[in-house]
Amino acid sequence: MKEGYTFFSVIIPVYNRPHELDELLNCLVQQQYKHFEVVIIEDGSQISSKEMVDKYTQNLSIQYFYKENGGQGFARNYAFERAKGDFFVILDSDALVEANYLEEVDKGIQEKGIDLFGGPDKDHPSFTPIQKAISFSMTSLFTTGGIRGKEKNVGGQFHPRSFNMGISRKVWEATQGFKITRMGEDIEFSIRCLSLGFKSALLPKAYIYHKRRTDFSQFYKQLHFFGRARINISRFFPQELKWVHFFPACYLIGMLFVGISLLLLPTIGKYMAGFVLLYWIGILVDAFIQTKSLHIAILGLIAANIQLIAYGQGFLEEAWKKITNKPS
Repeated sequence: MKEGYTFFSVIIPVYNRPHELDELLNCLVQQQYKHFEVVIIEDGSQISSKEMVDKYTQNLSIQYFYKENGGQGFARNYAFERAKGDFFVILDSDALVEANYLEEVDKGIQEKGIDLFGGPDKDHPSFTPIQKAISFSMTSLFTTGGIRGKEKNVGGQFHPRSFNMGISRKVWEATQGFKITRMGEDIEFSIRCLSLGFKSALLPKAYIYHKRRTDFSQFYKQLHFFGRARINISRFFPQELKWVHFFPACYLIGMLFVGISLLLLPTIGKYMAGFVLLYWIGILVDAFIQTKSLHIAILGLIAANIQLIAYGQGFLEEAWKKITNKPS
């Protein structure tokens, strides 16, 4: 690292999201920590972000590149090859950060002596009710989703996710970046980094506001893809397929069984439906505690069911392809 400070390269792949990128760049202008550059990779977008980027060239050190679409993993690799930093910080273009974000990142990597990090995500006050509900669902213990961002989660085997992730130049040089570009590329990469002996940790104070998806149909598609990705990761690391990853698929099968039982075996069906109702009440209570809004809590229950069902469906579909040796 450069003497006296860490020089960061903030890596941002973008695909057809110039207005979201505008908000993120505005956040980066306000960073209290000033030793950084921004590397933007336009990954074959039809809606260019170049004009938006040009607005910030006077206030930020920006490298902008356009490449043919190849997915976010290979777009990040393209940026790594051109970045000048000692440490690469990877953000999704639909993120917002506080002014002390890079300051907290620098503090965390210096104090913990880590080679890669991940940070949690939160919902922003400006988010719509559906965005807040999705954010709840993706971080709720009831759905096994997301990073909760508590100190107790910090550990040497933490697997960073690419919406809020950082790696040292040494990690890039040793791994040459992402091996796959979609279908769980960040988890595969994190596991590979740890297998090489690099140290990781969650930095709870280096959080972002992650917009994720803005409606339930987009959320369904995203989570269906995540379910497929979990099976894809098991193709590289079979030992990383844990029992908890089967929960959404079991939930989907259970819901189908409840529906059939209510039609064919009403007594058993009602008994099982009672357990589902208790589970839903638990989600509602958790959502209300987290959001302080009954409206968002109800939307959170809907989001949780979409998350579990979509993930479970994708998981089962990709598992069948793996079992039958069909291509993804």
